[in-house]
Amino acid sequence: YAMDAYELLESRKSVRTYTGEAVPGSQESRILRAAELAPVGMGRFEDFHLTVIKNPQILKQIELAAALMLGKPDVHPLYGAPELVLVSAKDPEQKGNVAYSGAAIIAHNMVLAAENQGLGACYIWGAVAALNQNPDLVSALELPESFLPCCGVIFGATTEILTPREVDSERIRTNVLR
Repeated sequence: YAMDAYELLESRKSVRTYTGEAVPGSQESRILRAAELAPVGMGRFEDFHLTVIKNPQILKQIELAAALMLGKPDVHPLYGAPELVLVSAKDPEQKGNVAYSGAAIIAHNMVLAAENQGLGACYIWGAVAALNQNPDLVSALELPESFLPCCGVIFGATTEILTPREVDSERIRTNVLR
């Protein structure tokens, strides 16, 4: 199923519909390998941690935390995906941009790897913010000391089709200094 780099970038989208079927181990391994290949500030990989969540009860608790934070009891921000991978960083509030940027790059690598294998994927931010407001739920993640989730990625089989799309080449304003 593999796409070339630009086809993958042109096809990438946030998928919000999943079949719920489990992700085969070989595909999950490739996604987690992509996380390992991400660049992080000063090469400090020890400052990052991945938590793979497949447990339906924990996924439901994360969704409930998000629903309560948003005041929308019917919201399902994990969209029925069978897996959520949280990217946590050590002391992210103290390390700021380096921690959050590293986590985002790790997440982006996982999204690209998932979509390159024909899976749907989506970045998860709001549900992670809600999760972090629930100390008992954070404790259930069994994270190393001083680590806190920064972002997450859901992925799984989808009925959505990933196809290249036209993108306005000027949608991000750019100036060039010479």
